[in-house]
Amino acid sequence: MKKHHTYKFNPHTLSYEKVMTSFSDKLKKISFSLAFGLVLGVVLLVVGLHVFDSPQERKLKREIAMMERQMNNLRSTVKRNEAVLADLENRDNSIYRTLLEAEPIESERRMAGMEAQDYSELEGYDHSDLIIQTTKRIDDFTKRLYVQSKSFDEVYKMASTKKERQEHIPAIMPLKKNQCKLISGFGTRYHPILHYRRTHTGVDLSAQKGTPVYATGDGKVEVAGRGGAELSGYGIAVLVNHGYGYKTLYGHMNDVKVRAGQQVKRGELIGHVGNTGLASGPHCHYEVWLNGKKVNPVYYFYNDLTPQEYEQVIEAANQENQCLS
Repeated sequence: MKKHHTYKFNPHTLSYEKVMTSFSDKLKKISFSLAFGLVLGVVLLVVGLHVFDSPQERKLKREIAMMERQMNNLRSTVKRNEAVLADLENRDNSIYRTLLEAEPIESERRMAGMEAQDYSELEGYDHSDLIIQTTKRIDDFTKRLYVQSKSFDEVYKMASTKKERQEHIPAIMPLKKNQCKLISGFGTRYHPILHYRRTHTGVDLSAQKGTPVYATGDGKVEVAGRGGAELSGYGIAVLVNHGYGYKTLYGHMNDVKVRAGQQVKRGELIGHVGNTGLASGPHCHYEVWLNGKKVNPVYYFYNDLTPQEYEQVIEAANQENQCLS
């Protein structure tokens, strides 16, 4: 291979002279070329990394895009399932528990007793907010679903014993409707003996002394006769525990025909009307207790009365007058 040389014109001699390159010059030239090539390579590499994706990066970006789509689909699925669960909760409270006369489940109770989750390990990522929000919604949904499952277990149990429950719930008047008259209802009334207004926790059914008094539902007699401090003022009384949170009290009786601990059936004779205790005349003071709270008894007269008779009883019970006890 023919070797090339570099020549330089000399104006003094008017001739071309061969340029002799020293080793250090050659080394500098080679170093400059290498440095320039290295810098150019780094620049091209940086530009390439920012402009063009590597096969691995393209694969990761496809996976991230797919996961984002899946996360959005998951949020949509959770939203649909939340709507379905909300409908089940509404039916449970508004239909099933209403028909079975059970207390509805409040929203606070559905979320109660569940430990708060720690989502700190999901923080610090580009989509942390989305991941945490979706995870929390799934956790809350799971809690509500668990409570609803337990509620359906309760509803199923109540439905399977509905006939028995209906027999135990007080649903008739303690006296035959043609043998009594509702004189005073539930609420604040003037007491004829104590001579001041106070809460009247039952209804007064006026009747002749000796009129039969009947149990208004199946149950077990807890008190028969004169009770303790809890029944002070009621005279001779009968307290029946019907179960399912219900109790009934029959006060101011002339005598009783049952004993404590005895099982009674709805419509069974338990005693006769009198005027014992703080009473101004012969009558039956009748109360209904539900879960320890005294409630308006007239709402439990539905088995005995026609719609017209029931309206008349409600109207009479709402009149603010003087009670008999």
